[in-house]
Amino acid sequence: MSQATHEPTPTPPPTAPPLDDAKLSPAMRQYQQFKATHPDYILFFRMGDFYEMFWDDAKTAARVLGLALTSRSKGQDPIPMAGVPFHSVDGYLRKMITAGFKVAICEQTENAAEAKGLIKREVVRLMTPGTITDDPLLDGRADNYLAAVFPVSAERVGLAWVELSTGACWASSATEKQVMEEITRLRPAEILAPELPSGQLHAIAEKLRQGGIGAITSRPGWQFTAHHAKEMIQKQWQVATVAGFGFADDDPAVLSAAAILSYLQETQKSPLTHIRPPRRHAVEDYLAIDGATWRSLEIERTIRGESLEGSLLGAIDRTRTSMGARLLRQWLRSPRRDAGQIQIRQTAIAALLDSPANLRAIAAALGDFCDIERIVGRLCVNRAGPRDLAALGRCLNAAPELFDRLASLPGVAQVDPELGAMRPFCESRAAFLASAVKSDPAPHLREGDVIADGFDAELDRLRQIATNSQQWLANYQSQLAAQTGITSLKVSYNKVFGYYIEVTETHRHKTPAEWTRKQTVRNAERYITPELKQFEEEVLTARQRCIALEQQLFEQIRQQLLPDVTELQELAYGVARLDVLAGLAVLAAERRYCRPVITNDRVLNIIDGRHPVLEQQVGKQFVANDLRFGNDDTLLLITGPNMAGKSTYIRQTALLVLMAQIGSFIPAASATIGLADRLFARIGASDELHSGQSTFMVEMTETANILNNATEHSLVILDEIGRGTSTLDGLSLAWAIAEHIAEQSRCRTLFATHYHELTDLAQRFKGVRNLNVVVREWEEQVIFLHRIVEGSTDRSYGIHVARLAGVPPQVLKRARQLLSELAVQHVGKPKLSSRRRPGDDSQLQLFADPRAEIAQTLAATDMAGLTPQQAMELVKKLKEKLT
Repeated sequence: MSQATHEPTPTPPPTAPPLDDAKLSPAMRQYQQFKATHPDYILFFRMGDFYEMFWDDAKTAARVLGLALTSRSKGQDPIPMAGVPFHSVDGYLRKMITAGFKVAICEQTENAAEAKGLIKREVVRLMTPGTITDDPLLDGRADNYLAAVFPVSAERVGLAWVELSTGACWASSATEKQVMEEITRLRPAEILAPELPSGQLHAIAEKLRQGGIGAITSRPGWQFTAHHAKEMIQKQWQVATVAGFGFADDDPAVLSAAAILSYLQETQKSPLTHIRPPRRHAVEDYLAIDGATWRSLEIERTIRGESLEGSLLGAIDRTRTSMGARLLRQWLRSPRRDAGQIQIRQTAIAALLDSPANLRAIAAALGDFCDIERIVGRLCVNRAGPRDLAALGRCLNAAPELFDRLASLPGVAQVDPELGAMRPFCESRAAFLASAVKSDPAPHLREGDVIADGFDAELDRLRQIATNSQQWLANYQSQLAAQTGITSLKVSYNKVFGYYIEVTETHRHKTPAEWTRKQTVRNAERYITPELKQFEEEVLTARQRCIALEQQLFEQIRQQLLPDVTELQELAYGVARLDVLAGLAVLAAERRYCRPVITNDRVLNIIDGRHPVLEQQVGKQFVANDLRFGNDDTLLLITGPNMAGKSTYIRQTALLVLMAQIGSFIPAASATIGLADRLFARIGASDELHSGQSTFMVEMTETANILNNATEHSLVILDEIGRGTSTLDGLSLAWAIAEHIAEQSRCRTLFATHYHELTDLAQRFKGVRNLNVVVREWEEQVIFLHRIVEGSTDRSYGIHVARLAGVPPQVLKRARQLLSELAVQHVGKPKLSSRRRPGDDSQLQLFADPRAEIAQTLAATDMAGLTPQQAMELVKKLKEKLT
């Protein structure tokens, strides 16, 4: 489902104690039997045209869905009841699932008119946040992942995730920290975790619960065993081992994948033929992005409002299909670290840019493509509707035009070399679907009018009866008149007697003996013939028989398509990749992006770089900036006032590197990007009350993560480190952190700060440079030029920013007075610099040197005027100060 935040699945309150069975109707006893087997689900119980809920389920549904709470069996023991119409159930299901509940669908499995006694019912489907396939319940442009986590140890955790609506499956074994990072980016709708004895809940499961990441569903521990995994994998993919998929049989990732298969079989109650074998997700192949960085950079959604608009994804998405939109999200979650793979994507984008006519034609053609992936998923779990197959047929028919375009673009074709070879398959399947399903069928099979004319002779005959009954009657009347010579006979109909042949009394003697007299009326007799009786039966039941036959034929069509699932999935994936590349090409042409040079060096040179999101919001007013980060550079210190553009500059750098590593062109005049292995951002912070962490604690935790894990090839952006505590503590920490990066980590770091004292580091360490934001003052006004240049600054212009924010004039006036007083008091105090090194006597210390104070005291003391006792006391005090 969409990427809305899910709270842990609430457990419905216990079902109300059953009433005395003697007082319950058979239907209510049947309801309680199903509820007893699915106690953790809200039971939607089909009764005629409604899904009804009873007892506590009814109270919950009424509260969540805004339904009227009524009662059944009114009297001394009324049963709470709430219901929704079956034909509009999708909207209600969405609300229940979004609220974190699980739903069991209990259907009538026999025709109520034909049932003898209690109607047979069966739970046909269990719906949970991670197992949705219905189009109305999903966000077409976002994945809806079901994940499973199996922790073996902190260093070995299995993670698997499946998109049931598309059949895609991935698996990975990594450290607990890496798995948590992956889950933060994936945002699964539901996570399966093994049940553990009380008090043995593994740390990762506890973190998932505390973080509110998806709905957590406990599963029996035996479903995460190697024996069970072998059985499930052999059954699903007909293989004896997963070695062919790149895994060891006891890999915890495989055990997690097997647990997902068990859960899906239990909830879907249908074959899972579209679930593909797991693809190994090797974390070392991708740019690592931790959860704090993912949120801070607003890659997929904004911090405020959790909105797509204003995020990087919202700014760069030009895809035309739902499949492409989901794939672009996947690329952003997992940027590549392989220069060769990145350059293949770049070459494809460049080829599209070099052929504007083909780019326009491809983009237009993609706009007509349906969501092949999810249609195939619904087809396999028997939930595809008539319009799904009609849309699939149109897509298959349009695919050859894309293949023709690709044939003239070798740079694009190499991304999907097998796509062009699918032309015969697409043409044959398109022809089959065109002959089988109407181009604009009814939305539901229950309405009929789905199967194409000419596909089935019996269906055509029934339709002919249903739609041309008057013509048949006219022809039959003429035929009878000719045979009997009774030109005045009439074939008529009434509700009481049905169809009949009416002959006047004058011609009664001419009626054939095989006619059966049905009624005598004034001056006439009414008869029936075997042919007319058969017609009557057929015409009165033709529509129902048409619908029943269409349902049978539709299932036959579905069965004929199931062997093509693999080819359809490959086609969908190829079209999605083409859509992403075409979208990035359209973006590059629209926004004047450049192709960055990709290298494995530590270099990071960007000329006239622009923020990919803000540029689109402010247009030509955005000021481009250069970034020159050589192989020997380590730390760039950026100083300047608030609102001048420091944060924008460092965020922009991180986003441009991320874009480059998915293969995209970037907003700059030119660029050379040295691949990063990890991306870290420490920007802003907020209290995490659920874990008892203050703003400063969060800041230090995230900073510690950077210092402990960043390498020389990592890219780190730090914004105002140390501002969450007192000035002296903050400055000390910021200084020490900057020193550690310069001397130890040596990761590529952009450090925006208000601590101007840190600029001294550029004189102390190789690879440290100062940058600042240009500011101009004119007639007591401060103008931010948003231009980043070499050098440092020593003013923050905080009072000016406060004036822009609307702080009252009297407060600003008082602030200026206090600033002057504090500045006077500060004069003469020791400057802050790096820690003292042996032999560096010219270097000032971070804190006041007691030896300097002793020297000053001795210089100001009249030694000749001291008594021996006073001299002893002075020496004692100075010694204490020194120690």
